[in-house]
Amino acid sequence: MITLYGIKNCDTVKKSRDWLATNNIEYRFHDFRVDGLNQKQVENWINEIGLDALVNKRSTTWKELDESTKTNFDEKNAAAVITENPTLIKRPLLDTGKQKHVGFKEAEYTKIFS
Repeated sequence: MITLYGIKNCDTVKKSRDWLATNNIEYRFHDFRVDGLNQKQVENWINEIGLDALVNKRSTTWKELDESTKTNFDEKNAAAVITENPTLIKRPLLDTGKQKHVGFKEAEYTKIFS
């Protein structure tokens, strides 16, 4: 089962959801804010995707973290920080069941689902 992770009001998530609907691709939407995240899931994403690819350091959420958290942010504590602040994750996160992809580019989605 394909799962799309994000938040409802994110424009990029909306574009991704529209693309999936237009292309008749069934998926389940998991809203970080409503459905939450668990630390083990985030640890798996960090291992599979990589911390730099997973975290949006240009986000408002990142900018609002205290300096100590940002300075000491690394693979050891990232999952806990992200679990408490799920909007740190670049959106959307697409889990096809075989691979995970972060962000939305129409050409990339076309390639993934071709």
